[in-house]
Amino acid sequence: MRHLLSTSDLTRDEALLILDTAAELGRVTDRAVKKLPTLRGRTVVNLFFEDSTRTRISFEAAAKRLSADVITFSAKGSSVSKGESLKDTALTLEAMGADAVVVRHHASGAPYRLAHSGWVGCSVVNAGDGTHEHPTQALLDAFTLREHLRELEGRRVVIVGDVLHSRVARSNVALLSTLGAQVTLVAPPTLLPVGVDTWPCAVSYDLDAALEGADAVMMLRVQNERMNAAYFPSTHEYSRRYGLDTRRAALLADGAIVLHPGPMNRGMEISADVADGPRSVIVEQVTNGVSVRMAVLYLVLGARAEDSAGEASAAEAVSA
Repeated sequence: MRHLLSTSDLTRDEALLILDTAAELGRVTDRAVKKLPTLRGRTVVNLFFEDSTRTRISFEAAAKRLSADVITFSAKGSSVSKGESLKDTALTLEAMGADAVVVRHHASGAPYRLAHSGWVGCSVVNAGDGTHEHPTQALLDAFTLREHLRELEGRRVVIVGDVLHSRVARSNVALLSTLGAQVTLVAPPTLLPVGVDTWPCAVSYDLDAALEGADAVMMLRVQNERMNAAYFPSTHEYSRRYGLDTRRAALLADGAIVLHPGPMNRGMEISADVADGPRSVIVEQVTNGVSVRMAVLYLVLGARAEDSAGEASAAEAVSA
């Protein structure tokens, strides 16, 4: 792997390699010393042009557990606020010797531009671009699903909510379909993007019918900050038709799980008793995010160095 820009770029074998590597590297959290020397001497830059808590901290933790040097760049308080362009920021990072750039940007396609412009020679990892994609979130969701459901082939996964503005939904539909899951999107017609009928998934407006016997449900946050129009009558109406409560959770199959990429609008897209209930794996998703991002950084940086040096695999590195 040179870059990770989209789940659509991943083959089934590549996706499974990332998930299997994450499972091996996740064993580090059970050790007294939660660090590996794999990326010692490498520099990872977290380039965040949008606010983030889980993703930014998760990437920081992942890089540090692999012994990389970490530089966190926030647009607020930087030269970006003075008008510096993405190109100039990229050239500055290149001059500093960055080995990998983890970028979150409000413009869809910004990581692609960074990776293929020739501005930088390092690896680029997409940490969320506009309303386009969020590949590491989809990978950690798939990792969590696989931990509980064992096999994703033929499993029914329902994704509910603001699909129109959700990069998480786009990445998950692509990845889960590649891994053999049957995905159904449920949302108001106004919150479905143009062309959704070409996506590798089913679409429904009836949440109760879609949840019946499903193996997992992923609730999406209503992204009010991206909305400039009335997409539904009221929050109460949205919650009544598309919110997940105890009654609806009971429609799921035995052993089914509830996911949410966070942050949650409790009481709107998901009730507190479901978010904190026995089916919920929302906190577990955060934990798994570190393991998956360790795997991504290892594969785009550490694996190449180890292959050339004939050094240990991920499993051997963890066991050492």
